[in-house]
Amino acid sequence: MKVQALIALKADFPLPVLLEVAGLARSTFFYHQARFQDPDPQEALKTAVTDIFTTNHGRYGHRRIHTELAKQGWAVAKKTVLKLMRALRLVCKVRRKKRYNSYQGEQGRIAPNVLNREFDAEAPNQKWVTDVTEFSVGDRKLYLSPVMDLFDRQIIAHSIGTSPNVALTNASLREALTCLEPGQKPLVHSDQGFQYRHASWRTLLEGAGAVQSMSRKGNCYDNAVMENFFGHLKEEMFRNVRYISTDALAAHLNDYIHWYNTKRISTKLKGLSPVQYRAQALAA
Repeated sequence: MKVQALIALKADFPLPVLLEVAGLARSTFFYHQARFQDPDPQEALKTAVTDIFTTNHGRYGHRRIHTELAKQGWAVAKKTVLKLMRALRLVCKVRRKKRYNSYQGEQGRIAPNVLNREFDAEAPNQKWVTDVTEFSVGDRKLYLSPVMDLFDRQIIAHSIGTSPNVALTNASLREALTCLEPGQKPLVHSDQGFQYRHASWRTLLEGAGAVQSMSRKGNCYDNAVMENFFGHLKEEMFRNVRYISTDALAAHLNDYIHWYNTKRISTKLKGLSPVQYRAQALAA
């Protein structure tokens, strides 16, 4: 801006000459100079926005930051938060959208699609979803098998390994089953992966009285909530990060899941994290 340039140059050149070259009136110059010297009325808000963004590892967009600001007592519009983030160059890690696949496929041969895309649950341990996702670190692979409770979207169990084998998925299921209270018999939904068609998986479910459900063949939308979790996870802590080893990635995965469960707020959960939402719901 011309005024800023003149402020920087006026110590070395006569102001009347600078004003004439810039084509600015003297009153205009002093008006804008006073504005630049005044304290920024949004300085405290900018600091709060930056603190929230930094504390959450750059994973929050303007909507989640707006929710956190409201908790702190700020009365500010979402558009204002978005404008400030752009001015501060705070760019959150946004998920890449997948192309829609309209193929409907067929029912699983082991179990039907009992869940039927009804992704809401009225209480804990009514409906669980699970899947396996892959990560590449150089020429090595790492696999994550989480189990999510659809009541609050909390990852109630997970296992990490170097092979997407039956042992990996069974380990996370066994951990999840320890969360059950007497009488609870969850619906457990997965895709048609070989791990979920294996006799050992079905035996674990039958032993707990759980009901097995499977997505239709080739249809990821039947398990959309878990796919959504994988999308956020990879965008927020894996893409654009270079890991030196699978051990480093495994440690970061454990940290992310803890943060996701205890800190990461969700608009679906009324601006609470999964753990906060469950605690509030059970206390009501």
